[in-house]
Amino acid sequence: MEDQSKKPITDYDNYLPLANIGRIIKNNLPKDVKLSKSSKETLQECVSEFISFITSEANDKCNLEKRKIIKGEDIIYALNNLGFEKYCPILEIYLKKYKQSQSNNNANEINEESPIKKAKVEENVE
Repeated sequence: MEDQSKKPITDYDNYLPLANIGRIIKNNLPKDVKLSKSSKETLQECVSEFISFITSEANDKCNLEKRKIIKGEDIIYALNNLGFEKYCPILEIYLKKYKQSQSNNNANEINEESPIKKAKVEENVE
């Protein structure tokens, strides 16, 4: 069996899967519109490059702040810093709603767990 760790990394290894790109395209175009495989591959390359571009900027910010984890706020900062400020207000709203839904899900998970954990949560709320 060939050792996977010795294979050279190609550009395609860093791209989003073509099937995902195809699904996104299909869901956002009229039903009678079809794209060639080369068109999908071009979009795959562009989307992947865009994500790398934004992520690199967000990572630079994290490095300056001596952090290792990129957060949603870092992505919004990067978009703003790179000239995509038009998208930032809606992304800030989305991020806020996402965080609220996550905290609601976490609270529901705790409430569904053991009575001891539930009692501790209720103590903290009061």
